[in-house]
Amino acid sequence: MKFGKVDDPSLINFDLPKDHPSTKDNLEKYGTTSPANIYIGSAKWNRKDLKNFYPRGTKDELVYYSQQFNAIEMNSTFYRIFPEEQIIKWRDKTPDNFKFFPKIYQGISHWKQLKDVRDSVDQYLESIIHFENKLGTVFLQLNERFRPTAFEKLEKFVVEWPTDVDLSIEVRHEDWYNNSATSAQLFELLENNGIGNTLVDTPGRRDLLHMHLTNPRPFIRFVSTSPKYDIARIDQWVNRISEWNNQGLEQIGFFVHQAMEEDSKLLASYLVSQLNDRLGLKLHVPITIR
Repeated sequence: MKFGKVDDPSLINFDLPKDHPSTKDNLEKYGTTSPANIYIGSAKWNRKDLKNFYPRGTKDELVYYSQQFNAIEMNSTFYRIFPEEQIIKWRDKTPDNFKFFPKIYQGISHWKQLKDVRDSVDQYLESIIHFENKLGTVFLQLNERFRPTAFEKLEKFVVEWPTDVDLSIEVRHEDWYNNSATSAQLFELLENNGIGNTLVDTPGRRDLLHMHLTNPRPFIRFVSTSPKYDIARIDQWVNRISEWNNQGLEQIGFFVHQAMEEDSKLLASYLVSQLNDRLGLKLHVPITIR
């Protein structure tokens, strides 16, 4: 992920901001007393991007990936709407507890920027719905040019989105965050419709780390920098997720974007092991091949 990349990460304050005041309220109001469902993974499953991950002789990357992680942030659905047969093929390769978190097609989010997209949305939903019970949160990442002046288009999209398909939205233009009235309008729209407010932990855009949960199912995209900073950053996330879990967290999707170094420990594996220790979970810790 090049978005938010910086040349010198030593200049960045990587401390997690305090939660927005509404976060605790929304967790307690809409959350659950049951143990949270924790989903952790990468953004891709192919061998080229996950270096030092697949054992020699691995024949099917998705099959092996889904034995190690319990979720995938699925960026391939951003580039095309797949036929039903392909979705079913992917679904049937994975274990019962596995979840796909698909990105909304770029024709909806970037080319048309939510204008007159009803037919495209229906076509997209008719595709991904075949993940069935393995469908996790769907995420809409809007074009960086999508400004608050287009609020009515976003509002129409949100109101028409089916309530039985979990959705999280990432808005990138800085004007959504540098004006408190604009931010409040956005957050209110999402809260009132049960839509998530995507958190992006990337070095060069700390405004996207707003820590405002609009529902109890946060979707987090974590962008790696280097081992010098990343372990401490993950430790902070473990602390925060533990706090949210005590406040009513229902589900979390946490996806690590990282250029895998040949001998580095997979960050997602470290996150899983730390959450297992902190929350008493028994999530499978992915194996890092050396």
